[in-house]
Amino acid sequence: MTANPQNGMTSGGLVLRALRRWGDRVAFSGHGGSVTYAQALDLVGRYQAAMTEAGAKRGDRLALLNANRADAWLAGMAAQALGLCATPLHPMGSADDQAFILEDAGIDFLLVDVDGHGERGGALSKGNNRLRRTFTLGPADYGLDLTAAAEAAGAVTAVDQAQPGDFAWLAYTGGTTGKSKGVLRRHASNVAVTTANLAEFEWPAESTFLAVAPISHVAGTKLAPILLRGGRVHLQNGFDPEAVLRTIAEQRISVALLVPTMIYLLLDHPKLGDTDLSSLDLLMYGTSPMSPGRLLEALERIGPVFCQLYGQTEGYPISVLRKGDHDAAAADLFASCGHPVSSMAVALLDEDDQPVKDGEAGEICARGPQVMDEYWRRPEQTEETLAKGWLHTGDMAWRDDRGYLYIVDRKKDMIVSGGFNVFPREVEDVLAAHPDVAMAAVIGVPDEKWGEAVKAVVVPKAGAKLDTQALIERVKASKGPVHAPKSVDVVDAIPLTAIGKPDKKVLRERYWQGQSRRVG
Repeated sequence: MTANPQNGMTSGGLVLRALRRWGDRVAFSGHGGSVTYAQALDLVGRYQAAMTEAGAKRGDRLALLNANRADAWLAGMAAQALGLCATPLHPMGSADDQAFILEDAGIDFLLVDVDGHGERGGALSKGNNRLRRTFTLGPADYGLDLTAAAEAAGAVTAVDQAQPGDFAWLAYTGGTTGKSKGVLRRHASNVAVTTANLAEFEWPAESTFLAVAPISHVAGTKLAPILLRGGRVHLQNGFDPEAVLRTIAEQRISVALLVPTMIYLLLDHPKLGDTDLSSLDLLMYGTSPMSPGRLLEALERIGPVFCQLYGQTEGYPISVLRKGDHDAAAADLFASCGHPVSSMAVALLDEDDQPVKDGEAGEICARGPQVMDEYWRRPEQTEETLAKGWLHTGDMAWRDDRGYLYIVDRKKDMIVSGGFNVFPREVEDVLAAHPDVAMAAVIGVPDEKWGEAVKAVVVPKAGAKLDTQALIERVKASKGPVHAPKSVDVVDAIPLTAIGKPDKKVLRERYWQGQSRRVG
């Protein structure tokens, strides 16, 4: 690659800079133990020596299957700084999905957290003939113990051998609307994600970040910003509402990132009112919106600490709804996903890629340095998604006169009922505002008369009994008869994707039974 001073930093170089700066401060705590910045820097160098000895080199690809633990994250950064491209495997993903990613991404090396994923790692390792080697954190009969190899390597200076134009990150989408796709980023794009996070979120002066959502996904985008600010990352493996409340109080957590379903579980937990949450300054939520009713409850019971982040694997962040926007006196903004971040140009476009008028729904399209480079080995889908220089998000939204965006739904989730377009999000917000509804999901189901009929699937709060006809009338009164569900199913739980979103693909399968659904 030709040298270009405008290419800037690499992902690994950015993290190495932070690790060198803060010395004896604690960088990581929680699951896996306490690690200072200096110890983390030393460990990166040792990992690099062990990986190099095992044959890893610039341009190779490494997949990681791990719980939230510091040594695994540092091993990934060590690999990126060597010039390898890293691919996270979701720790709660299925064996078939993980095997597909290893094959589709052409993975050369697999790193496995033996304590949390030893059996799955062994199956993946033995079931893939392309893998050149498996690294394990701890002893296993199917790989090189990277922990032991790093210890044997002795003190080694960590290096950054990557170039800004090298492939850095190949992350796979959640696959809620089809087969998972690999989103490829070069270092320059990956670094832009970090700098946008630094610039756009209201980090407290003393940042102690609770990483309880998987760091393989959006929670992981917060680690480098925290380290660059000299903060501490407290790692927690697996979400348990009581454990999260206890950790916030005991560790004096000031920053956290949770998905809405996690926040709902905190709100419904009996110990919330007795927990000291005074240290909490910033609680980011994302991957899906919160219902306005539950958000108001959260502000009253947890405090004015909420910040919504919006983006997707292909482009992140795109917009932010800041703490000051979460004002009970201006609750209309609760339905917004925020204002575009400064590094992103955002437009709402129609089917012909022409701008819609303010107040009309169009597809959110974005361009900026943190947009993906391409879909891995999918040129046609890349061309479609990045048509005319815009990232087409698939999210439909309207914009108010101040520039705030209001997502009405996923383009592919739109229900066409009797010739009318119904966006499920609008119905879900009405249902979720009912005091006895804990969660709601709305889908279209086959109907001889309407083509698609609006169906609501709701989870009641503990001990509550729901009147389904009253819920239908509630929507009818609020949104009109077109939006009113033709039926409501009361269930114990709504299926979720691995990142905590309602899995509407699974929900639809229950009702469509192999019938073909028309999209758009």
